[in-house]
Amino acid sequence: MSDFSIALSPLLPVWLLATLSLGAVLVIGLGLWTRRRGTWLRFLGFALILLALFDPALVREERQPLKDVVAVVLDRSGSQSIGERTDQTDQARAALEKSLALLGNIETRIFDAGQTNADSDGTKLFAALREGLADVPAERVGGVIVVTDGIVHDIPSSADALGFKAPVHALITGHAGERDRRIELVEAPRFGIVGKDLTVSLRVLDSDDHGEPVNLVVRRDGVDIAKFDGRPGQIIKVPVRIAHGGANVIEFEVPVLPGELTAINNKAVAIIEGVRDKLKVLLVSGEPHAGERTWRNLLKSDPNVDLVHFTILRPPEKQDGTPINELSLIAFPTADLFGRKINDFDLIVFDRYSNQTILPPIYFQNIVNYVRDGGALLLAAGPDFSGPDGLFFSPLGQISPVRPNGQLIERAFRATVSDDGRKHPVTRGLQGADQTPPAWSDWFRQISGDTIRGTPVLTGADKRPLLVLSREGKGRVSLLLSDQMWLWARGFDGGGPHIDLLRRLGHWLMKEPELEEEALRASVRGKSLTLQRQTLKATAKPVTITAPSGKTQTLDLAAGAPGLWSGHIEASELGLYRVDDGELSALANVGPENPREYQEVVSTTEQLRPLVETTGGTVRRLASSAVENAITLPRLVAMGDSPVYGGGDYIGIHRTGASIVTGVGVAPLAIGFAGVAALLGSVVAGWLAEARRRRRSAPTT
Repeated sequence: MSDFSIALSPLLPVWLLATLSLGAVLVIGLGLWTRRRGTWLRFLGFALILLALFDPALVREERQPLKDVVAVVLDRSGSQSIGERTDQTDQARAALEKSLALLGNIETRIFDAGQTNADSDGTKLFAALREGLADVPAERVGGVIVVTDGIVHDIPSSADALGFKAPVHALITGHAGERDRRIELVEAPRFGIVGKDLTVSLRVLDSDDHGEPVNLVVRRDGVDIAKFDGRPGQIIKVPVRIAHGGANVIEFEVPVLPGELTAINNKAVAIIEGVRDKLKVLLVSGEPHAGERTWRNLLKSDPNVDLVHFTILRPPEKQDGTPINELSLIAFPTADLFGRKINDFDLIVFDRYSNQTILPPIYFQNIVNYVRDGGALLLAAGPDFSGPDGLFFSPLGQISPVRPNGQLIERAFRATVSDDGRKHPVTRGLQGADQTPPAWSDWFRQISGDTIRGTPVLTGADKRPLLVLSREGKGRVSLLLSDQMWLWARGFDGGGPHIDLLRRLGHWLMKEPELEEEALRASVRGKSLTLQRQTLKATAKPVTITAPSGKTQTLDLAAGAPGLWSGHIEASELGLYRVDDGELSALANVGPENPREYQEVVSTTEQLRPLVETTGGTVRRLASSAVENAITLPRLVAMGDSPVYGGGDYIGIHRTGASIVTGVGVAPLAIGFAGVAALLGSVVAGWLAEARRRRRSAPTT
């Protein structure tokens, strides 16, 4: 195919040529006004001169037509996997490829878009379209056909934002009359105080409300905690107790309706991070000793600890008749501390305290009940622990993890991490524990006893239990059978990891999730789901992983550090995954907590209509009903420029006429400066000849 055009290559600046042209017009105009002979000859001469100065050339271009590019965007998002939509999309792809091939001179580009992505939220079809057509000039785009359920989250605000002038057609999967019910979180706090209630507001939306009531089930960490009734569209306020520090996974679920599209969005998740308010700790010190301030200094160094400290200065053997109510600057508020307000404390610490009759047995029994109901007790024992006045022989003996045998070991020994201690998060990896003996200073006193419950994580002289951790009812007890921790605190002979150990111990007593000795954890990074089993047992059972859609798979965990087993999988779905090993369970959310992709799943022709019709395209459904899954694809026709590219039974593709130049030929129409000189000479010769004629014809006197 050849195209012809005229190209100008001026020999002088354009402003100078314009000036000369204006001068020539004035001269010719004046000649015509005065009716001088030869004016037309001068006009011809000036015209030829100017033509030569503009140096015109005839350009012949050899062009090769280019194929029109038609993009087919296939929605492969999560909502497109519902019902028959995937099959409809595959049928549409095959039919479109065949029809576009029959049109001829078409380059078909097919893009799968909107795939599940943990790093983004929603169906992004036009982003994939822009990326796929990035190397295509706008004038080559002949049209775009989008196969989708109509739920698209990156629709351009105007047709100009598309970057090309071509029709966009939308073929909608699904069918009319679909019904779906979903939960919408109206207000869900991100943080909450441990032990306090907060309110989550939500409502249940029904695309085709028939008046069925809403029966809402609420779970925390996979366990049912409440049920509520309501109506579709009504805001339901749900009080939720923050049970522990770290992530509290709160689930909300409503039953699936008959004929409902999917059950995926019948659930909603709110992950609320539990944070502790100031910890209230009661420290009761007994007989003064060298390490008395170790516990106080440690607790006071933490700004999140609200410490109440009492010291009982009077040992039981000192009997001088002084009344009890005169032995303190202030009255010891035993009734408040161990009676009415005992449950206000998060932790109670007894440091070398013996039963000095200051606290009657009823108060010790209150402490026992406090622990069994979920409280925490730490006993730092001194020599009195094994005597008749020791705390073991008070009601606290009911929850003591060690029974003293009456012996007191007073010689140098080195604290050692036990076999179970190497697996326990409280003592695993303590600095210096990897050496034999551990790189810590010696202690010189230990109360000898036998473990009756719990787990010894440190052993001392003769491998007797030194630090024992025990669960009692809903609460926890820790017993340290020595009063020599202060040697580490003061750096004696190099000291030891007392700060790290005591802080871990306190966090374990406070039930911090990362210090649990038996735990199943699931964490997410991108689409990688990592599972970790913390256990004191010799092996870890395989875990069962349940995807949001209900699909399950089994995974064997591999041994890592002592007490830790782990494994990971690549998640294929967005949403809440459940992990279970028969004893423990864990939850982990892949992607957004409530994926935008599943918030609306009812197919629609209305979201894309404004944009599509602005480009001259059309929106239509592929299938008329759910009964017949076969699709009806409109005819494809090629059209020239038109305001509308579609009708009742067809959709149009714009023929762009794009081409590329394969060869160029140039034929000059003037001969440059040499031609100008010749033409100028002819004009001058004409003027001279005319002047000669005038002289001849002039009358003589």
